[in-house]
Amino acid sequence: MDQSEAVAAQKIALRDQLLTTRRRHPLAAIPLNATTIAAHLLDTEEVLRAATIAAYVSVSNEPGTGPVIEQLHALGRRVILPVLLPDDDLDWAAYTGPEGLIPAGRGLLEPAGPRLGVEAVATADVVLCPGVAVDRTGMRLGRGGGSYDRALGRVPVGTFVCTLLYDGEIVDRVPAAAHDRRVSAVVTQKGVTRFPPARG
Repeated sequence: MDQSEAVAAQKIALRDQLLTTRRRHPLAAIPLNATTIAAHLLDTEEVLRAATIAAYVSVSNEPGTGPVIEQLHALGRRVILPVLLPDDDLDWAAYTGPEGLIPAGRGLLEPAGPRLGVEAVATADVVLCPGVAVDRTGMRLGRGGGSYDRALGRVPVGTFVCTLLYDGEIVDRVPAAAHDRRVSAVVTQKGVTRFPPARG
């Protein structure tokens, strides 16, 4: 087994363990958790001053994004949401309200409006992204499709990138390959945890 295969196997094992734990979260607790997360995010300087925020519509037992999207939209901020492409890359479109979301593949909801192109994420002042875990250096573990690795590769260095997680999903180490991207911070129900900028 070469190094890349070893990293992939380690990711699968950690992802399976964390998703098993996540499935045990009571669905009834997600709305309150989402409201608390929104309050923490709207208390950060980066989100408060952002004109454009790239976010996503949470599904199933992911930490909820509904309240933060609605509050940012109500404040007049431009919120862009991903549109999953056939090759698993992410296009983007502006959020216009809950009535503007339509069902998409894999149980996702996406905005129905005009597509902005895969590079639109680079225009965001803040990027809120999903994940399964983040380690103490900011290395993020996703669901394995690679969509956000590609999207985050287009985000300018220095942009505030924050992953929404549950308590207990900040771990000591996430196995990483060359294409994996670090994030600036994690938000959970307990608050925002920031990571030092990557060296080099």
